[in-house]
Amino acid sequence: MRNVVSRLSFSHTWITPNVACSYLTQTHHANATKHEASDDIHPYGYDSTTFHVACHMFEEMSDLTVASATTIIQGFVKRHCHEDAINLFTKMLASKIRPNEFTFGTVLHSSTALGNVVLGRQLHACAMKVGFSCHVFVGSALLDLYFKLSTVEEAQMAFREMQHPNVVSYTTLISANMAALGMGKSFHACAIKFLGKVDQFVGNSVISFYAKCGNMEDSLLMFDKLVKRNIVSWNAVVCGYAQNGRGFEAISFFERMGSSGYKPNAVTLLGLLWACNHAGLVDEGYSYFNRAKLESPSLLKSEHYACMVNLLSRSGRFAEAENFLRSVPFDPGLGFWKALLGGCQIHSNIKLGELAARKILALDPDDVSSYVMLSNAHSAAGKWSDVSTVRSEMKEKGMKRIPGSSWIEVRGKVHAFLTADQNHDKIDEIYLLLRFFFEHLRENEDSDFLNIYWYFSS
Repeated sequence: MRNVVSRLSFSHTWITPNVACSYLTQTHHANATKHEASDDIHPYGYDSTTFHVACHMFEEMSDLTVASATTIIQGFVKRHCHEDAINLFTKMLASKIRPNEFTFGTVLHSSTALGNVVLGRQLHACAMKVGFSCHVFVGSALLDLYFKLSTVEEAQMAFREMQHPNVVSYTTLISANMAALGMGKSFHACAIKFLGKVDQFVGNSVISFYAKCGNMEDSLLMFDKLVKRNIVSWNAVVCGYAQNGRGFEAISFFERMGSSGYKPNAVTLLGLLWACNHAGLVDEGYSYFNRAKLESPSLLKSEHYACMVNLLSRSGRFAEAENFLRSVPFDPGLGFWKALLGGCQIHSNIKLGELAARKILALDPDDVSSYVMLSNAHSAAGKWSDVSTVRSEMKEKGMKRIPGSSWIEVRGKVHAFLTADQNHDKIDEIYLLLRFFFEHLRENEDSDFLNIYWYFSS
């Protein structure tokens, strides 16, 4: 075992069991002498152990067990000292203490937190060699690692190695495949096959999965099939309706939730306000916000106030938006002014838009999006000289616009696109079809938007 992992790649270097500790936490020398025997170490005290003391334990204590060693490493992981945890793992191997499945699960979490997929793969190979990669605790950590840092294919390979997947494993798979409807349905079917009756944890993930894929019918079907529901179940549907722009359905479902005896929390209210926002239901959104202000003021957070500013400004009710901003019981942050600027861009309110942009740049001088939004507002108003001024200022500051992106799944393969993308292997056919669609629309509608789009795409 020691030969397998005596060298672990970490932070572009090779870590050996004799790694230096100088860059890590400061030493509390007085504590070192207190831990000369395992009987003096209480497991619940490991969370405050310094790195130097931990090194001393691994090097000097001959009776240190795998459980005690793993608990020490877990203490560093809990404090987000992931580099320390990995280094202690190598010392554990040097001390000839054989890791168990919980040790591997712990250090795999650290490799994920550090964004080091190479290290994660090495730990995966070690766990596989000693027969732990099939354990559900290790397998779930590997799923999380590969979904976050690598590919779906690699995660699927790790899933197949697991002998007895559990609720956590299936929930991870379903939640991580939000962009792939077909694959998510397959995991849903597997969960039913192997787990039998789907509980609320997996069920809630399935509800969110279908909603985020735009399939509200199956999302609602899963909700209705759940025997036991909680507030997360209801929130998943409300937020799903909000994301898909179905404001009236979100309101109806919210009222159904109240009739069923469930009280909304902050997430429910935010989802409801976003649903009203996306559907342009200004009066309804205002009504729900004011009701919460009277009945449950503790639910209201900064996000809810920012959502109301967005709702009012996007509908062009700028006077109300300004008055609302003045009534906010705290200093409006970046999100508030961005919400206002977004509405100004839609309705070409240059005066208020410039005020919002100045506020944003005062809070964050390097915010690229505010420059872009202000430029778009000038462009919509036909003020091309102002557009040129804003873009010149961006160029002088070395700012680059982050291109918009989108993706679509076709026959199980996800295709990603950037603004003005020219890299897809079927780019000619894509633009040919787009031109056909827009030409067809131009023949049937007199739309300024379509004319502008056609002009810039020709």
